[in-house]
Amino acid sequence: MTLNPTGALVLFSGGQDSATCLAWALDRFERVETVGFDYGQRHGVELEARKSVRAMIAAEFPQWRGRLGEDRVVDVRSFGAIGETAMTAERSIEIDARGLPTTFVPGRNLVFLTYAAAVADRRDLAHLVGGMCETDFSGYPDCRRQTMDAMEQALRLGMDRPFAIDTPLMKLTKAETWALAKQLGGEPLIEIILEHSHTCYLGDRAQRHAYGYGCGRCPACELRSQGWDAWISAGRPAMAA
Repeated sequence: MTLNPTGALVLFSGGQDSATCLAWALDRFERVETVGFDYGQRHGVELEARKSVRAMIAAEFPQWRGRLGEDRVVDVRSFGAIGETAMTAERSIEIDARGLPTTFVPGRNLVFLTYAAAVADRRDLAHLVGGMCETDFSGYPDCRRQTMDAMEQALRLGMDRPFAIDTPLMKLTKAETWALAKQLGGEPLIEIILEHSHTCYLGDRAQRHAYGYGCGRCPACELRSQGWDAWISAGRPAMAA
């Protein structure tokens, strides 16, 4: 595969989806950097998971090591405090009057992409890569490709450069995301995701399930568990190249 020389910035939370997106970007771009966001999330343990996943990918995949560039964490706690959601406060996780889960942080992905674009502009990176998905997701309107298309156009106009927002998981089920990880990095990448990534909304690292660590009850754990079970039932295939 001919690598894209324009470079990519991965919105990297340290979870299963963003870890898969990081591998996807490293497989395609000559230079890949990562950015994370501290918005006061209850599962702040994911900020530590980011370091472990990056380190393990660099150690296990020498063909990617030289492409993996700088990492930074942006402090947006003041934004996270505005929403007062179950992601940032001690609230129960349930469905609100609008039919959205109380883990929805209004405008989170829009804010993340704006900050990421500012970083990418200064780092001369043309692609923003995110793990947004509208197939198996928790009901967030800012995960839809329609939202990404509008944001992509806004960033291009507002920053006067040809940004692209790449969402490799957008049409995939969680089972297919596991399959994509297998296709990209085989069993070593699957093991890194299981042992080192963090997806649970409650930040639970005490319980190890077949699909990785988590409380086993929050929406993120439920989706991940269902995807893992479906992938196992299918025989742990890789995505078709």
